[in-house]
Amino acid sequence: MTFLKTFNVHFWLKKTVLKKDGTFPIYARITIDGKRADLSTQQTTLEISWCTNARRIKPKFSGSKEINDVLQNIHSRLVLCHRQLSDSGVVVSAQAVKLRYLGKDKPVATIDDLIHYHRENDLIYLSPGTAKNYPSTEKYLHRFILKEFKSSDYYLKNINYSFVVNFENYLKNCPPLRKSQPLGNNGIMKHMERFQKLTTLALKHGWIKENPFSLYQLKFEEFDSAFLDQIEIDRVKLLNSSNSSLEDTKNIFIFSCYTGLCYIEVKNLNTKSIVTGIDGEQWIMVKRQKTKTPVKVPLLDEARRILDIYKDHPSELNGHQLLPVLSSQKVNKHLKKIAGLCGIDKKLTFHVARHTFATTITLLNNVPLVTVSNLLSHKKISTTQKYARVIETKISRDMLKLKKTLKVINLKSEKRKKSDTTGHLRIV
Repeated sequence: MTFLKTFNVHFWLKKTVLKKDGTFPIYARITIDGKRADLSTQQTTLEISWCTNARRIKPKFSGSKEINDVLQNIHSRLVLCHRQLSDSGVVVSAQAVKLRYLGKDKPVATIDDLIHYHRENDLIYLSPGTAKNYPSTEKYLHRFILKEFKSSDYYLKNINYSFVVNFENYLKNCPPLRKSQPLGNNGIMKHMERFQKLTTLALKHGWIKENPFSLYQLKFEEFDSAFLDQIEIDRVKLLNSSNSSLEDTKNIFIFSCYTGLCYIEVKNLNTKSIVTGIDGEQWIMVKRQKTKTPVKVPLLDEARRILDIYKDHPSELNGHQLLPVLSSQKVNKHLKKIAGLCGIDKKLTFHVARHTFATTITLLNNVPLVTVSNLLSHKKISTTQKYARVIETKISRDMLKLKKTLKVINLKSEKRKKSDTTGHLRIV
C-alpha cells in the first residue's frame, strides 16, 4: 500500500511584525505531513483588508487584485516545485520545497553530498577542537563504502540500521589511519557519534525519511581521567626551571587547577574577565567555549598569586590577555616534561587541571557536588559526577567521621543501660 504525503500551501499575516505604515507582512506556509516551512511573499497589507477564510486580500480594497495575483503566482510556483521534487524521486519535505522555490536547493543525495554540505554550513560553527576530528570520520566512512560496496559514494536513502552496525564492525577490525593511534572502543564510538550527527542533519532537512540510528545505542566505556592529589600539586608548584616557557606552562596549569577553567578559557582571559562578585571579592567571569554558558568562579588565593606574577603582561598588543598561554600542543608537550621532572607517573595534559579542580581542590575539601557543578558550568549534575568523583581519600574521611559519630552514640547508649540497671525503683 502506498501512502501519499499531505501537501498544502496557504498564506497568513505575520502579526508579530508591524510595519511603520500599519501593515503586516504576508507569509506563505508550506506544510507536508504536519511539518512546515514559512517564506516571505514580500507583500504587506492592513489587517482589516485581510480575509482569514480566503487567505487573500478582500476584493473591495484598493490594490487587492495585484497582491492576490502575486499570491496566486507564488502558490502555483510552490506547487510546481513540489511536483518537480516528487518526480525526481528524492525525499520531499516542506524545507526542500522552500529551498527549491528560492533557488537555493542543491541536491543532497549521497554521503559525499552530505559531507560537503556539512563542511560548508555546519562545520564552521564548531570549535576548532571539535571540527578537526570530522575529517578522520569522513575518511573511515569512505574506506568502509569502498570495501563494503566497491564504490566511492553511497546514496543517503539506502542508509539503514544495517549500514550503521556494519560501519561499527568495520571500525572494530580495520587498520587505523595512524598506526600509532589504534581505535579503542571509545574512539570507535566517537566516530559513530559524528556519523550520527551527519545523518541527523540529513533527517532534519528531509534528505532521508527515517533515522538509521533510532535503534542504535552508543556504547561508551566509563574511565577515570587523571587528576593530581595535593602532594603532586605541591611538587609542580615547587618546580623551578630556567626555561621560561616551561615555567609559564607550570604557572598556567596551577592557575587552572585552582579555577577549573579549560585551556581556551585561560587563553582568552583578559582584564575585563576579573570582576567584583556578590561578596565584594574578585571573581572570574567568562563564557564557556563549547556551550557559551557563563562561568563565574571566585578567585582563590593561589590563582590570584599566579595573576600577580604576570601583572605586567596585559597590553594592547596581546589584547590585554592576563596570562602568556602558548599553543595547546606546546603546553601539553611541556606538561609531559614537567610530569617527568616532578616524578608524576601520570599522563599530564592541560585538561588534568580541570579534573584536579573538581576533585582535589573542591570535592575533597567538602565543597558540595551542586556547587562544583555550578563552578564547572555543567548543565547536568551527572556530568559533574564524572569529573568530581568521590575518591578513596574522601570516602576514608567520611567513614572516620561516621566511626566517631557511632562511638558517641554507643557511649550514650551504654550510659543509659547502666543507669537503668542501678536497682532504683522506676515509675512506669
